[in-house]
Amino acid sequence: MRILLAEDDRQLNHTLTYQLETAGFHVDSCLDGEDALYYGEQNIYDVILLDRMLPSMEGTDILTSLRKKSITAPIILITALGSLSDKVMGLDLGADDYLVKPFAFEELLARIRCVTRRPHVLTDTDTLTIADVTWQPSECLLSGPSGICTLSKREAALLETFLRSQGQTLPRQTLLLKVWGPDSDVEEGNLDNYIHFLRRRLQMIGSRLQIKTIRGIGYSLQEK
Repeated sequence: MRILLAEDDRQLNHTLTYQLETAGFHVDSCLDGEDALYYGEQNIYDVILLDRMLPSMEGTDILTSLRKKSITAPIILITALGSLSDKVMGLDLGADDYLVKPFAFEELLARIRCVTRRPHVLTDTDTLTIADVTWQPSECLLSGPSGICTLSKREAALLETFLRSQGQTLPRQTLLLKVWGPDSDVEEGNLDNYIHFLRRRLQMIGSRLQIKTIRGIGYSLQEK
């Protein structure tokens, strides 16, 4: 699961990033509002943790802008402003939850679990079955008619992106953002390599699913 953390307190940002990554999340973090808006607009996050008071652009303005652009990722506002009116305004603007500082990390984890219970979000404990394959994220196990194989973390992230969007054409840039993140300088050839790896995995387990190349656009996971 990929999380965007927008928090301008450097120490808190560093601490939360470390704790979230230790808990198994992939985290992209930033310190100001303009970066938070840019990252959020990429629409690659399962959860956005958004400080309300950010340099260059307030969290509520970022929230409003993302919702106007149909970014539906769950957003948790994190702020020192804890009055009832502040909470009501944040929720009315489209936030999914509102967490007041200071807070225990265990509570943040509970809030993340709560807002990711939506059907379209795949969490690390889900087992997903599509066509003739079953994917177990917690163990990185992919099984099909002819057997089982273990995927690397990068292969797993790419596979989950395809499984969530079966039948859709995914542009190359979207796949690069989803799997490698907005700050990566990965070369596009790496994507082709991992597509090749996944195709071999699907053949190895005897699946009828295949990753088709959509010339000039990207790739699509389809049944034969």
